Amino acid sequence: MKKTLALILCGALMLSIAGCGTTAAPAVNSGSDTQATTETTTAAVADNSDDKFVSAYPAFTVTSESLDGTKWAKACAHTDLVDGENASPQLSWEPVEGATVYVIYMVDISASNNIHWKSAYATETNLPQGWASSDDYFGPRPPEGATNQYNVYVFALKAPVERVKGSVRLPAIKFQEFVDALDTDAEGNTGNIVAVGRVIGKCTGNYPAD
Repeated sequence: MKKTLALILCGALMLSIAGCGTTAAPAVNSGSDTQATTETTTAAVADNSDDKFVSAYPAFTVTSESLDGTKWAKACAHTDLVDGENASPQLSWEPVEGATVYVIYMVDISASNNIHWKSAYATETNLPQGWASSDDYFGPRPPEGATNQYNVYVFALKAPVERVKGSVRLPAIKFQEFVDALDTDAEGNTGNIVAVGRVIGKCTGNYPAD
């Protein structure tokens, strides 16, 4: 009887020791926490350093729903092109601190900086497609089969200027002068450009068959 009791106590003691040595398995990370951190810390960064016209000015982010990949929507092209509707691109940006008005240019940098859009003193920051008037906007119209690049610039200004230079449908060989002129307001105060946002898209000439 004593021998049986001793064996039972010994077995219980061994089980107790084994239980104390058991370590819980680590929780499996599904990756959701890491993904959330990445999404929080990763954001679009505006950068003007690669643009010769506006590299000297701070940047802000402008987006457009009128971009089909790297190309402007067909509706934004001139009516001479297939499916062209001469509708200015949709643009959105967050209000820029310190800015009271915005000036918009669209420039064909593939063809002597032809100006395709010039709107002065917008105050909205979400412009629907087709927002610009026909006097202010002339849709992309590159030669048949050619693909040109059209840059849209949004200038955030502290105050209006004496004159927004340039004319739609005409080349702007001195476009840099047009840009820098925005940095002096109508009262002669310099440092008028708070920041510049950009959207870049291309358009290929496709004309209807005769």
